[in-house]
Amino acid sequence: MTNIPEIGQPAPDFSTPDQNDNLVKLSELNQWIVLYFYPKDDTPGCTTEAKDFTDLAAEFTALGAKIIGVSPDSSKSHCKFIAKHNLEITLLSDPEHQLIEAYGGWRLKKFMGKEYMGVARSTFLISPDKIIAHSWPNVKTKGHAQAVLKKLQELTTK
Repeated sequence: MTNIPEIGQPAPDFSTPDQNDNLVKLSELNQWIVLYFYPKDDTPGCTTEAKDFTDLAAEFTALGAKIIGVSPDSSKSHCKFIAKHNLEITLLSDPEHQLIEAYGGWRLKKFMGKEYMGVARSTFLISPDKIIAHSWPNVKTKGHAQAVLKKLQELTTK
């Protein structure tokens, strides 16, 4: 059973290492957060998503938002991924899936008739007061970063 945080609920807190092994704590981030979960560094869909967020990073920053990607990959893998694609986002390493599970992202998946547990691509927009402002529980990469930016623009101009 997956427990996906709902809009209006407090965002599950976390303290997770980034690509440079620095702890990133939700409780210390006093800004909008785009928290997105993805299966694996340097795979086609995940690369597209990370590059799309990077392409829009300046616009997110202008709205006071920080983009944070999360996968089970190691910090070392994240560093290679960032360097290879010139990414301008923070990537968190969650090999034990604690953060991924806290946001309902560790789910049963199917591929070529086989079922397995894995990371479901999902995104959460977290307000500066640590409330889930919007969520995308089943993300398709094409146009997703644009959709998140559009929702953030709507929420910050209210």
